[in-house]
Amino acid sequence: MSCNPSFGGIGKGVLVREVDAMDGLCGRMADLGGVQFRILNRSKGPAVHGPRAQVDRVIYKRNMLQTLQTYAGLDIKAGSVADILLDRSTELDEQALKRLASQDSTLATSSATVVGVRLESGEIIRARKVVITTGTFLGGEIHIGLKAFSSGRKGEAASIGLSKSLKDAGFRLGRMKTGTPPRLDGLTIDYSRMPKQLGDMPVSPFSFIHDSVPHANDQVVCYQTHTTPAVHDMIRANFDQSIHIRETIRGPRYCPSLESKVKRFSEKESHLIWLEPEGLPEHTSTVYPNGISNTMPEDIQQKFLRMIPGLENVVMTQPGYGVEYDHVDPRELKRTLETKRVTGLYMAGQINGTTGYEEAAAQGLLAGANAGLAAVHSKGECESQEAPQLTLDRSDGYLGVLIDDLITRGVNEPYRVFTARSEYRLSSRANNADLRLTRRAAALGLVRDSARLARLDTVEADMAHAQAMLEQVVHLPHIWEAQMGGSRRVVRDGVRKSALDMIRKGFLSEDLWAGARDPENVPPEHIPKARKLAGGPEISAIVPAWADVPLDIRQRVVTEAMYHGHLRQLSAEANTFKREESMRLPADIDYSKVRVLSHEEVDKLSIVRPDTFGAAKRIDGITPGGILALLKYVRQNRAAQSA
Repeated sequence: MSCNPSFGGIGKGVLVREVDAMDGLCGRMADLGGVQFRILNRSKGPAVHGPRAQVDRVIYKRNMLQTLQTYAGLDIKAGSVADILLDRSTELDEQALKRLASQDSTLATSSATVVGVRLESGEIIRARKVVITTGTFLGGEIHIGLKAFSSGRKGEAASIGLSKSLKDAGFRLGRMKTGTPPRLDGLTIDYSRMPKQLGDMPVSPFSFIHDSVPHANDQVVCYQTHTTPAVHDMIRANFDQSIHIRETIRGPRYCPSLESKVKRFSEKESHLIWLEPEGLPEHTSTVYPNGISNTMPEDIQQKFLRMIPGLENVVMTQPGYGVEYDHVDPRELKRTLETKRVTGLYMAGQINGTTGYEEAAAQGLLAGANAGLAAVHSKGECESQEAPQLTLDRSDGYLGVLIDDLITRGVNEPYRVFTARSEYRLSSRANNADLRLTRRAAALGLVRDSARLARLDTVEADMAHAQAMLEQVVHLPHIWEAQMGGSRRVVRDGVRKSALDMIRKGFLSEDLWAGARDPENVPPEHIPKARKLAGGPEISAIVPAWADVPLDIRQRVVTEAMYHGHLRQLSAEANTFKREESMRLPADIDYSKVRVLSHEEVDKLSIVRPDTFGAAKRIDGITPGGILALLKYVRQNRAAQSA
């Protein structure tokens, strides 16, 4: 963890759960090293809940390193990659490659195959499949005030040779930027006037194989403070002291720097700052001030920090800084995250234009899985058949949304996941990622942990049992009114209704935070509403045996019931979506020959080269008429070929 020592959040927390559901490591490691756990958006419905954890850097690094060093079949070699080794299937001279890199088009078929990498030491490592995950190191440049120097993270060298190697291979590279706040010595902070932010009790682990976490009972406290008009004035007066705030390079819109906030929201007199410990007190006193990422000169940073309430005597242990780095246009990628230009070369993380650990971890899992599946397949005896693939569409989860957005729309700013990006967020929740993805990953050999699969069997059986329990309690409407003490009117249509039906209609409720303290970040007037997954009397008051069902199972079943009508509609929409996704487009189609398509549509389709009609429809600027013309063209070509 190079920046914020946390995992999850709104949208991002669902991604971590999806990674865990497919046996990825980051959720489990965050649980073991987590020092504060919270569910964000808890005052809203379960579809937008965002699990988040502050993580102790020391514990996380120790556990991750130990796990990787003992991981079966994994060899770790330290070194800096300087060049990608390619075997060209077609003869393209240097000028042709430069021309390709400058054009807004993507090759219909790959022009080369990866055969390995060359390290800066000169050593060559041969490989049939290579996954590049460069983070912010690809052509990285750090900015502090007017100073700029080559680096991907403070104290570590940037990857310059690899950037050149990708350009030489014909890839179009863009430039993005991000930043990090200064680090503070927590022992020099006055917390006495700051509101506290406590962790949830009981905690909600990221991993579906964990019931609790090691530090549930000794969670750290975070604190809230804010900037002041004096801080903003100082930032404005020193805009000319930072080269990072230039507008030619796009930074993250949803996690902007302090300079950007002051510039864009000039009417605001303060911005929130969350003071987040980077670990347990015995490991560190460093505090991460979330909300004031900036690239001002060090002396300016120290001055404005001491204008913030509670930080009047603070010691800055490391200045904030900005990072500019190269990325590849993600429209160069297939749905497997293999590049279209180079067979066997995969990319994941910031190199694809995303921001955040969670997005990087999810892409890394998908790219690594597909590279591994393809490598194993190529060693087998059935190379004529297509290798099995891990591909997810938008209706499968947030990882499917992330990949689809990248490969169909590209990026013009660092991309982050949040709930509003998914039209299937009611069915792609944090609490059902295991039900959605674990068996699918297991079928590809990605999940081999028998305990995880047995646990999923138990969850599914318990949910079926709990649902059957509710379906067996059936009454006529007037009996239900009596059961509820006459507090609610039920339509007297003479139709018997089960307890499950009554939950679906909002007549019975479940306590969302059973056994938990009321969180301090939810206003008191919102707590009664937020605590209930549905309205009306408690289910256990009507169905006494319900109290014996595990809390997690109760919440899962009631959530499904609560969204029942919406989920049925989403299921129908997802079926339509999947039909469109099954309609394949030829990879080598010449879009300029499709009549009716505008020049803009031809250009955009040539850049993205969508693999399905569904993906073509989601490209910005492609009209319904264009889709119909494309469909007609493909059908006519197929008919001509089969004649």
